[in-house]
Amino acid sequence: MRRRRAEKKKIDPDPLYKSFTVSKFINKVMLDGKKSLARKIVYQAIENLAKNVKSDNPLEAFEKALENAKPSLEIKSRRIGGATYQVPIEIAPERRETLATRWIITFSRAKVGRNMIDSLATELSDCYNNQGSTIKKKDDTHKMAEANKAFAHYKW
Repeated sequence: MRRRRAEKKKIDPDPLYKSFTVSKFINKVMLDGKKSLARKIVYQAIENLAKNVKSDNPLEAFEKALENAKPSLEIKSRRIGGATYQVPIEIAPERRETLATRWIITFSRAKVGRNMIDSLATELSDCYNNQGSTIKKKDDTHKMAEANKAFAHYKW
């Protein structure tokens, strides 16, 4: 290892649910430093998600949707003796959450012709029900890792 590892920044839990996960999600949704707008979008989307899936606890519904979107394997390129191999590796818990969050937000932004609250709520409810773009992305990632299982002995 060449340098010391960067320290993780401590973030405060969000004011409504007192959850670090929701706080990270809000920070990811935020554009141009407009945190109050990002909070409004995320809270509305979580409320809409709870209505869509008929859950009485919005935070639980959000966490289940995020859990369903988390990948467990990914592939990394390794160069060995002039050849590049796609090596499947297990993902650290923090990175799993980051990837799931990023995918959900990316696919929500890609939905054209609706506001962010609706598209985010739709994407979250799709994740809750194990369907939609984010889940497809997760499954594709797992399929790629599965297909390259032969190179698993190159991981280190």
